[in-house]
Amino acid sequence: MKFSLVAALVVVLAVSHGTEAVSLVKRDVQSEVDRIAKILNDMSAATQEMVEKVKALEVTNTAQTYLEDSKAKILPLVEKVQAEATKLQEQVKPFIANIEGQIRPLTDNFNAQVKPLADNFQAQVQPLAENLQAQVKPLTDMMEKFFQQVMDQTKALLPPQ
Repeated sequence: MKFSLVAALVVVLAVSHGTEAVSLVKRDVQSEVDRIAKILNDMSAATQEMVEKVKALEVTNTAQTYLEDSKAKILPLVEKVQAEATKLQEQVKPFIANIEGQIRPLTDNFNAQVKPLADNFQAQVQPLAENLQAQVKPLTDMMEKFFQQVMDQTKALLPPQ
């Protein structure tokens, strides 16, 4: 429809221009034909550009509508999943509390039995560790002195710089 309106406008312009063209000299006819052809080409390009812009706008509107429709469909599902998750959490709370109530005495009992054993083990190992440290200390001191003597003798053998 738009194209037919543009075509009709071009025909009207050509007819009105044709009545004036009768009085033109033959050499001016070619320049007038070129000018009309340029006008027609410009109008055709403008029409094509407008059609492309309308199509682009339609694509944008279609995409926007699709996104809105998708959001409208997904939103109730998300709300339903959230509601089900909340229900499930409320249903699981008593079970977790029950399990916690059963395990707490076991862990407390385990800690009560293990603590004396750990304290006893530490009491037995502490003197052994101190005894071992007392026996190893003279050996480490002797090794340290030995390495110091080796270093001193090595330095004495090196030529002065």
